Amino acid sequence: MSARPTPAAEGGPPLKLRATDAGDLEVVSAGLQDAIVPVVDMTWEREARRFVLVVNRFKWEVGETRLPDESEPVFWRSNCGIEIGNVTGVQVRGFARQQSARLLDLLAVAAEPDALSFTFADGAALRLRIDALDLRLQDWGEPWPTQRRPEHRFEDAPESP
Repeated sequence: MSARPTPAAEGGPPLKLRATDAGDLEVVSAGLQDAIVPVVDMTWEREARRFVLVVNRFKWEVGETRLPDESEPVFWRSNCGIEIGNVTGVQVRGFARQQSARLLDLLAVAAEPDALSFTFADGAALRLRIDALDLRLQDWGEPWPTQRRPEHRFEDAPESP
């Protein structure tokens, strides 16, 4: 008799990445696309020059699966910790730290000269001034199934005159 995989095993192995240059950051950004970021789970540790986030990451790398006895396809999410070192300053746009219950939808992470930018849906953004890029990302806990796959709507471009 063969063992049937557990739902957590079907959610794939945990992701663990480190970014020290723009190429690494492209991989990290792809892995974090559509993460849900609670404002309450963002912390700048000024003395340690470190910024930490805990996000609910959509596991794009796993794709669609089917669980036993489920008729609908499922996708996977995982808790994920992100630590950015060498942070010298923090700027936000479109949200405030006092909005602790607010959830932000992460679209992309990009390197800028001397900064790291997080772009969220609805015009929100986080910009970290850094001396050097040092980002570490690690999934933790068991992944869980979800039937909701993130979708992005594209607006029609205005017609040329």
